[in-house]
Amino acid sequence: MALLEGCKHEIELVVPVEEIDKETALVVEDIRKKAALPGFRPGKVPASLIRTKFANEVRQDVLERIIPKAFRAHADAEKLQVVGTPSVVDMHFHSGEPLKFKAQFEVAPEFELRDDYRGLTVPYREPVVTDEEIETRLRNLREQKAEYINEDPRPATATDHVLIALRSLSPLEGGELHENELALELGAADTMAAFTENITGMEPGDEKEFDVTYPEEYGSERLAGKTVKFACTLKTIRRKELPEVNDEFAQDLGDFKSLDELKDAVRRSIYAERDMTARQDAHTAILDVLVGLYDFPVPQAYVDQQIETLIESRLRSLAGQGVDPRTLNLDWNKIKESQAPRAQKDVRASLLLEKVADREAIHATQDEVDAEVQRIARQEREAVASVRRRLDQDGTLGRIAGHIRTQKTLNFLFEQASKVEPPPAETPAEEESPEPAEPQESK
Repeated sequence: MALLEGCKHEIELVVPVEEIDKETALVVEDIRKKAALPGFRPGKVPASLIRTKFANEVRQDVLERIIPKAFRAHADAEKLQVVGTPSVVDMHFHSGEPLKFKAQFEVAPEFELRDDYRGLTVPYREPVVTDEEIETRLRNLREQKAEYINEDPRPATATDHVLIALRSLSPLEGGELHENELALELGAADTMAAFTENITGMEPGDEKEFDVTYPEEYGSERLAGKTVKFACTLKTIRRKELPEVNDEFAQDLGDFKSLDELKDAVRRSIYAERDMTARQDAHTAILDVLVGLYDFPVPQAYVDQQIETLIESRLRSLAGQGVDPRTLNLDWNKIKESQAPRAQKDVRASLLLEKVADREAIHATQDEVDAEVQRIARQEREAVASVRRRLDQDGTLGRIAGHIRTQKTLNFLFEQASKVEPPPAETPAEEESPEPAEPQESK
């Protein structure tokens, strides 16, 4: 076996004539069973005639059977962990002679894991939650519990809460804009000034037409940069009433006996949110350090698959933003080329994590996989059994177990790491680092 480059190897194989003849006889017999030739009943065509009439088909079928069988036999004998599908070059196949060919293929990289994966130095700051932040969160909860009381008819002021009916009179892409009950806070930062100016002074039941000019950067594409005439009816003026933040308020929010219990829960919630972000940043740093410690070739088949995964993720992101990728003039070759370095890093990180998990006997438990399946079933509002069956059939169940194992391995490395205070001001990365790719199965 000759090493060509990286993980790519080449072997030359020879298949003896006896084996070719045996396989050819089987192929001819298979064709006989379905061949229909004038003057012969199905299955009764002489083998010699099959060999003549279907020579190209016989040759192709024999090659498709013999080459994979010969390669698998060699790979199994040599205990090769083959990645992807081998390519055949320099093939010599002539009647009455042995079949000779060269197979080029990739194998999973072999490298020794040292003990330096323990005690990696990574930046991590213990989250701090202040009393002011807890009060801010409580104010937000209080806003969510606000009640709006209808007031007696009177002219609206520039700070009132109102309920209006709104209908566009100007032609708009996608058809008429019509809201029967639209709540507005006049004078608020997120209320267009034109609404505040025109509704102020109106009384419930009053109707009015006016123009609203939307800024170019407005969130709705069909309104951005346009001037729209609306017909507006003021339905109700409302008074906003906020609840008192006390023990009763806490009890109304959930299983809290007192306001102090609610504050403790809020503190824990904010801490957990920040700690998750801090740990994710630490995980990214761990992978950067770990990959930097090892230099080994990775199979191009793994890299190509990870490039496809990165591109698919980007396309899903664009679709989620309402952008149809088909409308973009994209150079896919350049995109794939630009993703190659990142894909190589992701694959190398994945292989290293797999080694660490093997050495530390880290695995996803059945309970952990079951919990994730149950979460998906709740999210999709389907029966757990049907979700599990579907995930098992399409291979997602195995990917779930692999993802859990990866996260547990990263958590292990984080616990073993030496944490240092990160710099006061960090420049955020342009893109979030994706989770490392799962190693592909050998074929």
